[in-house]
Amino acid sequence: QVRLVESGGGSVQAGGSLRLSCVASDNPGRTRAWFRQAPGKERVGIAGITNTVVDGIRYTDSVKGRFTISQDNAKNTLYIEMNNLEPEDTAMYYCAASPYTLIGGAIFRFSEYSTWGQGTQVTVSS
Repeated sequence: QVRLVESGGGSVQAGGSLRLSCVASDNPGRTRAWFRQAPGKERVGIAGITNTVVDGIRYTDSVKGRFTISQDNAKNTLYIEMNNLEPEDTAMYYCAASPYTLIGGAIFRFSEYSTWGQGTQVTVSS
């Protein structure tokens, strides 16, 4: 089974930047995404990328324009560049992989993902 390992989390002040990485032990599948979970809240998808479709990148409105998802297929690594961070971005960040081609809103559907990393904490102070 594919294993996912996230890294790059940390503590920053508002307005700062972080870059998270997620390395897969093998081919992670057709769709990869970043989710986050704040204390006491549900885990929600924030950015996803589907390899097998044109324009296969999606962002939620809360991060659009500030976060950029990308991947290096040669390294089986998924990234998310997070700029202009806000205290509301404080959460545990998880990467996920799905064997399916997920498009539209499905790319943020928790149940579509069968493989998850252990998470990396991001804390943004005001």
